[in-house]
Amino acid sequence: MNRLWVRFTLMVTGILMLAGLAPVLFSLAVEFNVISGPSTMNQLDDIRAALPAEMQAQFDARMQDFAQNYFSRSLLAAVMVSAVIGALLSRTLAAPLQALEAGARAIATQDLSHRVPVKGSQEIQSVARAFNQMAVQLDQAELLRRNLLADVAHELRNPLHVLQGNLQAILDDVYPLSKGEIARLLDQTRLLTTLVDDLHDLAQAEAHQMPLNKQMTDMAALVKETAVSFKPVAAAKGVTLQVELLGPTPYLTVDANRMRQAVNNLLNNALRHTPEKGQIMVTVVEKADGLHILVRDSGSGIEAAHLPFVFDRFYRTDSARSRDQGGTGLGLAIVKGIVEAHEGTVTAVSPGAGLGSTFEISLPSLT
Repeated sequence: MNRLWVRFTLMVTGILMLAGLAPVLFSLAVEFNVISGPSTMNQLDDIRAALPAEMQAQFDARMQDFAQNYFSRSLLAAVMVSAVIGALLSRTLAAPLQALEAGARAIATQDLSHRVPVKGSQEIQSVARAFNQMAVQLDQAELLRRNLLADVAHELRNPLHVLQGNLQAILDDVYPLSKGEIARLLDQTRLLTTLVDDLHDLAQAEAHQMPLNKQMTDMAALVKETAVSFKPVAAAKGVTLQVELLGPTPYLTVDANRMRQAVNNLLNNALRHTPEKGQIMVTVVEKADGLHILVRDSGSGIEAAHLPFVFDRFYRTDSARSRDQGGTGLGLAIVKGIVEAHEGTVTAVSPGAGLGSTFEISLPSLT
C-alpha cells in the first residue's frame, strides 16, 4: 500500500468508479422517485397503471430485479474497467520515478555512466535532466580525481626516489656526508615543497574554493613589480624583458597576491622557453570589455596540436614544456584557476614551433 503506483491505482480507480456509477445512481434515484425522471419513466408509470392490479405487483418485482441486476453488473464493470485504467495510468506516472530510483542506486554503486530517460510530465522531465547533469558532473569529478592521483603519484616518485637513493648511499658510505650532498638533497626537498604547494593551489582552484582577498589594485603597478623581479634572471640569460602600459592606469578589485602569482607563472614559463638574445614583452591594456595582460615571447613556440592542452596540469610537450627545462608542470594550470576564480579567461596563441607564443589574461572590469 505504500508504493506510489498502488496509491495512484486506488485514487484513479475511485475517481473512475464514481464517474461510472453516476448514471446508475441517477437511474436508481429516478426509480425510487427521489428525483423526477424523464418522459420514459412517465411512460413506464402509464404502462403500470394500465395493467391489472394482480400484474402490477409482478411488474414492480420485475423492475426491481432489473434495477438490482443493472446496478450489480454496472458496479462490477466499473470496478474492472477502473482498476485496469487506474493501473495503466499509475504505472505510466510511476515509471519515470522508478527509473530515477534505479539511477540513484546505480550512482550509489559508482556506476557514474548511468543516465535516466527523460520521460513523463514536465516536472519529472526536469528532475530527470537535473539527475543526468548531476551524474555527468560526478563522472567528470571522479575522472579528475583519478587523474590527479595518478599525476601526483608520478610527479612525487622522482624526487622521492632521488632522496631515498642518496640517503641510502650516504648510509652505505658510498657518498660522504658533505655540504654538497646535503645541498643536492635540499634541492629535492624544495622541489617537493613547490610541487605540494602547487597541488594545493590547483586543488582549491578546481574545487572552486580558492580563497580570495579582493582589494582595489593598481594592475599596472602589480605587473611592473612582478616583471622587475625577473629582470636579473632575464639579463643573466641574455633575454630582453620589457613592460608597456597602453592607455590609462587600470584599477581592478582583485586578490593582488593571486594575480601576482598568475603573472609570475606566465613570466616564468616565457623565460624558461625563450633562448638567449630572445625577447619577452608584457603588455597591460584596458579595453571596453575589461583588462588584458599579454605576455609575448620569441621562444620555442607551441605546435597547434598542443595549444588546447597547455593549461592542463602536468601537460608537457617535447618542444614547449619539457621536464628537462624545469618546473612542476602545474604553473599554467594554476594561472587558469586563478584567472577563472576572478571570472576571467586565459588563452594561449602561437604561430607554431620556434615562432614564439602569446599568453593573454582577460579580466572583466568588475569593481
